[in-house]
Amino acid sequence: MDRTFNTEDEFRAFAGEFGRSLHAGEVVGLSGPLGAGKTTFVQSLVRARTGSDPTSSPTFTFWQRYAGEPPIDHLDLYRVDDPSDMNELGLDEAFDGSSIIVVEWWRNAPALLPPVHYEVEIDGSGTGPRRVRVTRT
Repeated sequence: MDRTFNTEDEFRAFAGEFGRSLHAGEVVGLSGPLGAGKTTFVQSLVRARTGSDPTSSPTFTFWQRYAGEPPIDHLDLYRVDDPSDMNELGLDEAFDGSSIIVVEWWRNAPALLPPVHYEVEIDGSGTGPRRVRVTRT
């Protein structure tokens, strides 16, 4: 699926719709340049599933969990320089199948994601349009 969204409201609505379609154990890898809207995508997904938006970028903590049924685990690998750091950070523990997992900057540690996952690539920045490509591997 490849779509362009001209407004932030359209982009957020899509992220929410996509989020409502997810089930426990499913993994979403988000990619795109700084400012593309990865965290906005996660915020909209969480809001659609939980009715609130407690999200923040977990860049400095690497992992946030948001309550819900199922819970949502939000990982941010922006600061991961070496994929071998994943063992020390314990992020692999998120992949126990009990939650929906959304991983920003997943390409910094591609082996962390299971063989079957969604890849969401976001292009754009600022107030301009966003191009979103969703694939399932």
